[in-house]
Amino acid sequence: MSQDKIQMPTSGGGIVRYSDETPSKFELKPQAVIAILVVVIVIGLILRFVI
Repeated sequence: MSQDKIQMPTSGGGIVRYSDETPSKFELKPQAVIAILVVVIVIGLILRFVI
């Protein structure tokens, strides 16, 4: 009965580790992303109501 065990591979069983990937060249703070989105929305609203 001891031979009926299911064993996972020693490589981690398919677990993905994202910290092993190369770092991105572009890193933005969350505040910068929100500011860019707000600016784009404001410009869109201005263009919609002016034109």
